[in-house]
Amino acid sequence: MQDDYRVVRLANGTWSVHSLAERETFHPVIGPVAEAEALYVRQLKLRERVAAHQGEFVIWDVGLGAAANVLTALRAVRDLNCPLRVVSFDKTIEPLRFALAHRDTLEFIAGYESQIEQLISDGRSDFGLVKWELRLGDFPTLIRGEAALPAPDAILFDAFSPAKNPVMWTAPLFKDLHRRLDPARPCVMPTYSRSTMLRVTLLLAGFYVGVGHATGEKEETTIASNDLALLADPLPRSWLARARRSRSAEPMWEPVYRQAPLAATTWEALQHHPQFR
Repeated sequence: MQDDYRVVRLANGTWSVHSLAERETFHPVIGPVAEAEALYVRQLKLRERVAAHQGEFVIWDVGLGAAANVLTALRAVRDLNCPLRVVSFDKTIEPLRFALAHRDTLEFIAGYESQIEQLISDGRSDFGLVKWELRLGDFPTLIRGEAALPAPDAILFDAFSPAKNPVMWTAPLFKDLHRRLDPARPCVMPTYSRSTMLRVTLLLAGFYVGVGHATGEKEETTIASNDLALLADPLPRSWLARARRSRSAEPMWEPVYRQAPLAATTWEALQHHPQFR
């Protein structure tokens, strides 16, 4: 329901959306557009990759929310002559409805009002070289069961935090996500967390993992790929010692938030990951 959301002004003067139910503000420090540009557009080298891409470039937008991430990405490449297919995932469309109703305040909506209206009403919106699709429902279930999903070239991963939304941060979820990638199609996935637990989880799922760009109050984030060459700053083997010392490194194997040190089997698997050989 739209009563579950509020427009809030951030410390730097920009506006964002706050979820009362989750008690979380979307893009809470530097604002929706600045965070999306830093975390996704620049870190993915999105313009360069789209400009050089042959055929359709596929983006998975995991955690559509109010659409700030995907709209910032679309603006960044709108002048390029490359077909785009965007698949947005979320369990609810209400934050997007709310953002559209507050378009005069939330500037990232501007210019995409009709496309958003069509996405909400029809579940898809085709415009120019863009095909934008909506998948509503439980993301872990969708990627386990829906055969029609195209393999992505880039993933914008922006779920609520593990403490609030543990189902989106489990080891089985990221293993299923990695299985959806095409080994012949290099894919990159940044996300805002820098936690040791997340990085271990991604490594065990089959990803290569690197240090991501700073954004807002975070000195670094995390970036993962199925192609080591696409990581500018991959985790070095020396990072393993840090993971072994951590009291919060063992992946969540079930959707229940908890913190634990590495299990012996996890430590053994990490040491044999191709990234550290």
